[in-house]
Amino acid sequence: MNHPSVTTLERDSAPRVLFSGDQLVEADLPAGTRCIYPKPPIQPLRDVDAAIRYAINHPLGSEPLYAKLRPGMKVTIAVDDISLPLPPMKAPDVRERILEIVLALMADHGVDDIEIIIATGIHRKMKAGEVRHMVGRKVFDAYWPDRLYNHDAEDHDNLVEVATTDHGEVIEMNRRAVESDLIVYVNLNFVPMDGGHKSLMCGLTSYRSLSAHHNPETIRGCDSYMDPQKSELATRISRMGRLASQKLEVFTVETTINNRMFDRPLDFLAKNEDDLDARERALLKGLVATTARLPQVARQAIFDRFPAPYGVTGVWAGETEAVHEKTLERCYEQYLVPFEGQADVLVTGIPFISPYNVHAFLNPLLVSVQAQGYLFNFYRGAPLVKKGGTLIITHPCTDKFDHEQHAPYIDFVHRVLPETRDAVELHQRYEKKFAQDPAFIQMYRTGHAYHPAHPFFMWYWGENGRQHLGRVIVVGADNEYIPKLLGYETAATMDEALYRARGSENKSLSIAHMHVPPIVMADVRV
Repeated sequence: MNHPSVTTLERDSAPRVLFSGDQLVEADLPAGTRCIYPKPPIQPLRDVDAAIRYAINHPLGSEPLYAKLRPGMKVTIAVDDISLPLPPMKAPDVRERILEIVLALMADHGVDDIEIIIATGIHRKMKAGEVRHMVGRKVFDAYWPDRLYNHDAEDHDNLVEVATTDHGEVIEMNRRAVESDLIVYVNLNFVPMDGGHKSLMCGLTSYRSLSAHHNPETIRGCDSYMDPQKSELATRISRMGRLASQKLEVFTVETTINNRMFDRPLDFLAKNEDDLDARERALLKGLVATTARLPQVARQAIFDRFPAPYGVTGVWAGETEAVHEKTLERCYEQYLVPFEGQADVLVTGIPFISPYNVHAFLNPLLVSVQAQGYLFNFYRGAPLVKKGGTLIITHPCTDKFDHEQHAPYIDFVHRVLPETRDAVELHQRYEKKFAQDPAFIQMYRTGHAYHPAHPFFMWYWGENGRQHLGRVIVVGADNEYIPKLLGYETAATMDEALYRARGSENKSLSIAHMHVPPIVMADVRV
């Protein structure tokens, strides 16, 4: 089945341009390679504010929001954190628009006991400037920092046990939210894994609750965690979320955005190289040359400086599961590209950004998350790569970490991974010891570091890709130590990587290339 977003390369096709962190590199892929490109951006809503008002006044499976409000009640509004979208959204962020409309509605109904909690889970706390960009100056000035603040998963005085599922999963949540008459969750759904019950069950819970589903067994039990129907992660989180919803009054607002990640003058990066005009080809050549020449900090600044001009494509509100069903439909409409059969080899670049390194360097552990976690899981139906197949990535794998955000990652990579890469052994021998480390806990609580359990969760995140793939080959690594530590092979060129994938028999291979970013998902039919 042909699709406009799938191109089969011919012998005279232009080289493909892949991200290699914050560099762009050219690679000649063999004739017959099938290249998967993102769909064009869905047309955004014409009047986002009107769509928000309509959603909260005509909710799914719930009374309208105004019918839930009364003077003197206690309300907690929770909002997604900086981990999405990627890069951050050009102002006004849709969360700002929702907050202003919801807060005005509450003021009209005499509700003034309101606190806004950024649902960070065990992610790093957002900085004041980041919060202001997300919620807007009006909300920031009125609420920060006393009534607008980051969730603290280690503030045990402000955590409370809500319930335990029949599978023994403990739901421990933010006390303010639990003791509120109403929780309004404001979500920006970036990928199909986001949203639904995951919003509350990850964003406002503790390490104790997160460890019930962020573990090797759960991730190994997933097919794609971008397909909730086949995701053990979604199953466990939904089980906990449904039970919590029986105890709490929750009103969910979810939004979707299109994939317009690059604004001018970089919007050509989302296109098929064969479709570029002369001007765009020249710009692309110049960017490849520039990123090869500039120092790393300057390269990162090129992509870090400009928020993304995402367009809002949908707004729904009401009961969590009814809302999320609509959200998933729109997500798949934007991302899914039909693809027939599976490939022996998948080639993809590793981009400069992930949910866990906003305004920071993509460290080696996050490279593995991108490769065997997110990019491997960008499918529905069946994996793009056959069982035992090869993943070829482009990335320098530099041994570099942001010491403010990723201090626990450094110890994980250099102290723990040399002992074992086995996720189950890591989970059993090391995770709790790290999770209770007082110095790392202090950095999480008072600074902007990720929780010390987070690097373990990140390693588990790639576990189903790790179990499925036969090998991972890195092109362009600037050292051999880090790839070897991650369990990867290295190759100096793409030709060498493909030669290795063919093996001593020099067998013919079916090759797929996934062009990211922006996000694309393969709807694989076998």
